Amino acid sequence: MISITSKSRYAVVALAELARHPDTPVSAGAIAERRGMPVQFLEQLLTSLRRAGLVTSHRGAKGGYTLVRPAEEITVLEVVQALDGVVGEEAKEAGGIWAEGVAALRGCFSEASIAEIAERELPAEGRGLYQI
Repeated sequence: MISITSKSRYAVVALAELARHPDTPVSAGAIAERRGMPVQFLEQLLTSLRRAGLVTSHRGAKGGYTLVRPAEEITVLEVVQALDGVVGEEAKEAGGIWAEGVAALRGCFSEASIAEIAERELPAEGRGLYQI
């Protein structure tokens, strides 16, 4: 009923990384290395996020990606829906507790900005990965 894939989780983490460097393009390779992600998978995600108007790409030796808008203005819900479609659309038909659960999830995701995620994530002990 609610389909949120790992693509969205990785994308939120990648955008949080970009939020830490708002004035400098960051390469997919650098993000992948810092976050322990497969670089090709991340490049596909960033391409989708570019098409969705959330990031822009910069070419050249110092190229990479930057956020299109300030991180405070990009919500987790926007990122999830750019990659996974409308969250819980089918729950409207089911109604009841399913619709309530989806509404709660959508509310949480729409209130959380990429800037907040970047501020509150902490390194996982013993690994180079971050948890949100």
